[in-house]
This record gives sequence, C-alpha cells and structure tokens, in this order.
Amino acid sequence: MVRLRKLQKTQRSMSPTVSVAYIRSKKDLEEYEPIEGIKLNYEINNPMHIELIIRPKEGYYQNGEFKFTCDITEEFPNKSPEFKCLNKIYHPNIDIEGHVCLNILRNDWKPTLSLQLIFAGILHLFLHPNPNDPLNKEAANDLAKYPDDFKRHVIDSMNGRFVNRERFDRVIISNSNY
Repeated sequence: MVRLRKLQKTQRSMSPTVSVAYIRSKKDLEEYEPIEGIKLNYEINNPMHIELIIRPKEGYYQNGEFKFTCDITEEFPNKSPEFKCLNKIYHPNIDIEGHVCLNILRNDWKPTLSLQLIFAGILHLFLHPNPNDPLNKEAANDLAKYPDDFKRHVIDSMNGRFVNRERFDRVIISNSNY
C-alpha cells in the first residue's frame, strides 16, 4: 500500500503542469472568430507564441502586409501580451524597432481583455493611426499637421523607399494575394 502511494505521488510529480497563461491563451485562440484583415499563425501545442499578419483593406496602409509576433508571458492574463512589428514601417504608433503603442497593451490593460480584442486593436491602428499617442513622433507630427505629406511618406515607406533618411521595408502586396 505504501509502495502504491509512492508510485502515485511520483506519477503526479512527473505529469506536466499547465500554466494559467497557457490555458487562457489556448481558450482565447479556440474562441477566436476571424476578422477580415487579420491572419493568425500558431501551433496548437504552443498558444504562447502567435504570428499575426495585418492586411488593411482601406486607409493609408491599404495593400500592405504587416507581420507581428505576439509572445504571451507566464504573467498573462494579469499582464498584457508583448507585440512586436517585424517590419520597419512609418507609423505614428509603431516605432522603428517595432514596438507598438496601443492603450489596451499598457495603461488600459485588464485581465478580462481577450486576444481577439487586442488583434482587432492592432488592426484599428492601421485603419485609424493616432497622432495623439505616438511612438514615432515624426510620423505623428506629419499626420496631425501635414496629412498629404504623411500619406506620401506612408506610400514611399510601404514601397521600401527612404523617408527622411530612413529606409523602410517593402510591405506592399498585390491584390491577388489578399
């Protein structure tokens, strides 16, 4: 009898533990309802790392394809996931290094917010860039004061050209790839 209890205890300690973050991210991904302009890539066994592709159908960034990584830490859902844009783009709310400025990823984060809401929030940044909460102050200033220059700079940058001595990644895709 003692030997059986020791065996059961050993088996319990050997079974893998699953974190709250893992369970919650897996649940959010299982409940995800597709949104036009957003594509997700992730492995079913690893819901803690997600690749997000944003393809805006309208606005300044129309016909672009923007890739992000989403890393979910063990503190999720008490701490927001970490997003990074993999493309170097000209955007008021995304800096040259790919950091994303979205209020629900910072001050307005709540554990009840779903991954779906965050994905939609990132798409929203491309449909309605916000010059009032910038990471790229130059782009924000252009958008707020010189919208025609901003539009030209976005087009140039999306085509992989230079804007103010900075070369950007080509992110334009053909309509057939949409």
